[in-house]
Amino acid sequence: MTFYVENETDETFSNGENSFPIEETVEQVATAVLDMEGCPYEIQLNVLLTDNGGIHAYNKEYRKIDRETDVLSFPNLDFDEPGDFEISEDREADYFDPDTGELILGDIIISVDRVKEQAESYGHSQKREFAFLVAHSMLHLCGYDHMEEDEAKVMEAKQEQVLASLGITRD
Repeated sequence: MTFYVENETDETFSNGENSFPIEETVEQVATAVLDMEGCPYEIQLNVLLTDNGGIHAYNKEYRKIDRETDVLSFPNLDFDEPGDFEISEDREADYFDPDTGELILGDIIISVDRVKEQAESYGHSQKREFAFLVAHSMLHLCGYDHMEEDEAKVMEAKQEQVLASLGITRD
């Protein structure tokens, strides 16, 4: 699996008194989601860390929503059913990197400012908030959504299941 993580800010995260490894956390959470979903492929994932101004600009440009948010997800796959990684032959060229053979899952953009703000607001660590946003986005990249109440319940349960399995709790 290939994880590209770019931090366009000078900010770092802390987990209590110590910083935590961003790339390792992305890989750990993404792998847990993919294992839970039964993804049969090696994947490629791009993660960009930006600030509130940066994510506002991306949200406005790509979603036509003129405000900041905590995380944006840009899936590369079209799912008939969430978590169904069955890919037809005619779509393979669109979904797989020809050089590595990896499934290009998509892109995640996270606001470092919002991670810090929300961690403080919810009373948990920055690592927990960051991991939550990665898990949330990974589920979007796997075809899940939360526009309807029943969809939201499924996503919430899966997010909590992944974080609990990794021992990343609200405490």
